[in-house]
Amino acid sequence: MTTGRGAPRDAAALGEPHVPHGPHGPGAPGAPHAPVRVVVLDHTAELGGAELALLRTCRALDPARVAVTVVLFSDGPLRERLREAGVAVRVLPLDPAVARTDRATAGRSVLGAARSAVATAPFVARLGRLLRELDADVVHTTSLKADLLGLPAAALARRPLVWHVHDRIADDYLPGGLARVLRAVARRGPRHVVVNSHATAATLLPLRRGWTLAYPGLAPEQVAADPAARPVPEVPVVGLVGRISPTKGQREFVEACTLLAERFPAARFRVVGASLFAEAAYEAQVRELAARRGLDGRLEWTGWVADPVAEVDGLSVLVHASPVPEPFGQVVAEGMARGVPVVATAGGGVDELAVAADGTERCLLVPPRDPAALAAAVARVLERPQEAAARADRAWKDVQAEFAVERTADRLTTVWERVSRRGRG
Repeated sequence: MTTGRGAPRDAAALGEPHVPHGPHGPGAPGAPHAPVRVVVLDHTAELGGAELALLRTCRALDPARVAVTVVLFSDGPLRERLREAGVAVRVLPLDPAVARTDRATAGRSVLGAARSAVATAPFVARLGRLLRELDADVVHTTSLKADLLGLPAAALARRPLVWHVHDRIADDYLPGGLARVLRAVARRGPRHVVVNSHATAATLLPLRRGWTLAYPGLAPEQVAADPAARPVPEVPVVGLVGRISPTKGQREFVEACTLLAERFPAARFRVVGASLFAEAAYEAQVRELAARRGLDGRLEWTGWVADPVAEVDGLSVLVHASPVPEPFGQVVAEGMARGVPVVATAGGGVDELAVAADGTERCLLVPPRDPAALAAAVARVLERPQEAAARADRAWKDVQAEFAVERTADRLTTVWERVSRRGRG
């Protein structure tokens, strides 16, 4: 697995083949001045990490180069947020029975996959017609379900397809059958693949048609103007921010808090976020565990919050405790952007965030599923504040350069211009 330690940063170094522009490609004599028409497909309108990254990217696109329309397969808060940002949005509802099919169900059997394909055929036909109606130059999918549904729809519409993969396509992250199908299709189906980290790319390689790295970009308002001006909590506050889910490590966080509670009697702990309906049982189990460990009165459960930036700013230490490797680790980048010391579990895209190209640490890494190591790293941050502050300051400076949303938008636009049916002549 490739990490950020000395990893190449530019697209050419990432194995992306040169795609020569046709006679009407960008920069060619007589090139059309009309922006490339991009239709982005997403199966959900909920505000997940990939969806918020999409929203930030759309805001940062250059309208002289790109005209984007987002097609959602369900209605939800993302639709209104996109419209508020001036982005054209269409909702093409997916059959509820198909929409409820989760990754585990999809990857359970070949027969189940075949049945799902038959059930989605009418939707795919409607989607293909919509792509022609919108006169897309490029179709860009940004979720796994959209990847699979967008493939036949783009083929029907005769439009080039770009996959934007936000998930590690690996057996420890997805059902094995589904991961194998996605890897095979990624190599032959889309015209180009965009990934959110080297770690994600490593689960897909080799990709015959080229790939591009585009980290989920941070908007300017997510970056602290001056972390030194952030009010320091009067007592240590250690928090984990994110959806309450077995993949986010709240159980491991509670166990680490149990070890820290005695060592730091004044410390307070915070779980920021809420569970989805399917994960409510896990949340109940973790809350019960916290009560058994005697953390009542010291561990706060905030539930869903509208402004996670304010929550991050109120922490002494931001903890990332995912027990499985993350494709990227958005919350780690968000913590660094605020100048907050971060302790994170190693693996996946987090490794690229944690270490600069010159080998300098931006945060402390610990093994996954190891509450004792997690507690020890948090203790080190609390007991060595100057060291932690220097590490956080380096991270704050780096993320502004490497993870700016303008950089993400430019990389995606370059891909779209290259694979566009106009760009290919």
